[in-house]
Amino acid sequence: MKATSGEDAPERCAQAFTVCSVAALSGVRVSLWLTGESTWLAVPGRAESFVLAHSAPLAGLRDDVLAQGQLTVCTQCAARRSLTQEDLLPGVRLAGAAVFVTEALEDGAQALVY
Repeated sequence: MKATSGEDAPERCAQAFTVCSVAALSGVRVSLWLTGESTWLAVPGRAESFVLAHSAPLAGLRDDVLAQGQLTVCTQCAARRSLTQEDLLPGVRLAGAAVFVTEALEDGAQALVY
């Protein structure tokens, strides 16, 4: 799954995290990629300050994905925001388009973009 928005489009962002969290907690193998403005949500404290009425707390959804699946930040998106691995939460990886394509093309994979 790929999240392309953050606080700039909060409903779309929350939908991506909600669907990915539910899938992970249901036993589905998940990989959530953060690109564009969603990149910031892998930085400590940023998801904690995200608020959307009638939505589960984003930090909890993010933590579900971290505990049950893979959370990845796009290397180019991180670089554009001057973020390095040290700026990200433990367990979050930096990876590029080649890794995303490899994951998306695995047998049985279903890529969703929000």
